[in-house]
Amino acid sequence: MTFQNDTIAAIATALSDSGIGIVRISGDKAIEIADILIRSKSGKRFIASAKSHTIQYGFVVCEKDGILENEMDTKSGKMIDEVMVSVFRAPKSYTKEDVVEINCHGGVLVTKKVLELVLHSGARLAEPGEFTKRAFLNGRIDLAEAEAVMDLIHSKNEMAMKASTSQLRGDLSNKIRLLREEILYEIAFIESALDDPEHISLDGYPERLNGKCDHLISEVQRLLDSAENGRMVKEGISTVILGKPNAGKSSLLNMILGQERAIVTDVAGTTRDALEEYVNLRGIHLNMIDTAGIRDTDDLVEKIGVEKARKYAMDADLILYVVDTSVALDDNDKEILSMINGKKTIFLLNKSDLEQKVSENDILSLLHFVEDGNQKDSMKENSLKSEKMESGISMISTSAALGEGLDLLEKEIEKLFFHGDVKQNDQVMITNLRHKQELENAKNALLLVKKSLEDGMPEDFYSIDLMQAYASLGSIVGEEVGDDLVDEIFSKFCMGK
Repeated sequence: MTFQNDTIAAIATALSDSGIGIVRISGDKAIEIADILIRSKSGKRFIASAKSHTIQYGFVVCEKDGILENEMDTKSGKMIDEVMVSVFRAPKSYTKEDVVEINCHGGVLVTKKVLELVLHSGARLAEPGEFTKRAFLNGRIDLAEAEAVMDLIHSKNEMAMKASTSQLRGDLSNKIRLLREEILYEIAFIESALDDPEHISLDGYPERLNGKCDHLISEVQRLLDSAENGRMVKEGISTVILGKPNAGKSSLLNMILGQERAIVTDVAGTTRDALEEYVNLRGIHLNMIDTAGIRDTDDLVEKIGVEKARKYAMDADLILYVVDTSVALDDNDKEILSMINGKKTIFLLNKSDLEQKVSENDILSLLHFVEDGNQKDSMKENSLKSEKMESGISMISTSAALGEGLDLLEKEIEKLFFHGDVKQNDQVMITNLRHKQELENAKNALLLVKKSLEDGMPEDFYSIDLMQAYASLGSIVGEEVGDDLVDEIFSKFCMGK
């Protein structure tokens, strides 16, 4: 159980050997506790008189008649560590409470020892995320900004970090508050008109409210449209490597990783299970999966691997289809093209160092056959090339054995990410599933308002659904949430944050 008036403490840095370890204290007794433990070089207490937003030099000392008496080896006490102490007085601190951060030497033992002394002096161990939770409860940040703190900590690439800092800066919160203000104005107008019909007329109001709802729905939808891009920015692009056995899929993965991660042999079907790796290409995070080669097989283990490859392909954001250009296309290629139809795909024409038996036009012709069910023999080469450009199909010549084509692949993924369907700009981006759900709830409520307007329902019905939209948006910034949801959100934070 959390007691809001308690003074809390925790180690705010990673518990490992490092240059610095920080013990954070927050609450009414934070400065008092630090004053008990910290001494100047002459042995005097001084933290209680320290000014806010200053850093003090001193020593953590364990007193003989106070804390952990069994640790004493002198009458004056035992020095535990030489430290720097940061003092932040309320309300100008992270939690809006008195906060003290003791910067110790970063050894695991010494940092834990300092925390133990702090706890024995009157603080209790903080729960996960409790410092940020107090910042939220004390009004320093809203709930969306608090969630952005954890997203920032877990950022896996520069774009995810940019999205998190944008939300931490309040870009999303400001947008949500503007929408809520517009909704609240309409609610207040309706209630005022119903209370005082002699002075406030509702003539023509349904038409005006209908236009307002269209505007609000458009703004909410714009945020919702960014959610899929936000998911890929935050979690990474689910990228599946597909191809027939021995096409060079594992060699490609090794080339991208720059190390021999996957087993490569001349034996078809060497890869039987999916191999997952995290790759950062030019600041773009890829959750890359190397799969078993797609083919009909009687081998039970390989068959399971092929089925898993099909499943991964269905859920992928991006397909890297590796084609062995030294071997003619066959029915297995038809199956793969059927699987990836409609998926964002980069075709990798591999083994370019060998005699070529497959061209770009061969793949395009087979692709048309799969899509339309008949071969377009009458299509000329320039027509195929024209359709390739118009459809956005990307084909890259590679040789995984020689390490050729990686630069082109990186550029193509970068082009796709920055200029294609997953383009990121300076607009607010939704990266949190909870926010997406609440935006959908708000949109549905606004659609109900429009339905009531179409059906000629009384004005009371407008207010009910407008209030629902107002509340759904409010839950994003924490103005319409219960304690259970707040506890659940902050329980996912790391200790000491």
